[in-house]
Amino acid sequence: QVQFVESGGGLVQAGGSLRLSCVVSGRTVSISAMGWFRQAPGNQRVFVAVINSDGTTTYRDSVKGRFTISRDNAKNIVYLQMNSLKPEDTAVYYCATMPPTGNWGKGTLVTVSS
Repeated sequence: QVQFVESGGGLVQAGGSLRLSCVVSGRTVSISAMGWFRQAPGNQRVFVAVINSDGTTTYRDSVKGRFTISRDNAKNIVYLQMNSLKPEDTAVYYCATMPPTGNWGKGTLVTVSS
């Protein structure tokens, strides 16, 4: 079974940056579509970004120009660089294969203070 271990979250002021990492086992990220999702308190989990096997990327509108998804094929890690963070980015962030299968890691909490 594919496993995901997310890290890099924390408390940051609005306008700050964080880089999230997702160590993936059981799936080769270089030949897979990999995504990031987030779940804010009281809300459903939503799509944030995807990187396809050919390297193309797609983002939800609210993070375009601020977030960048990437991967390290040698380390089998997927990253999410988050800049110009806003309080509405506060959520638990998860990575997943695309499309998600319902298999999730524990996520990493990002809290953005105003």
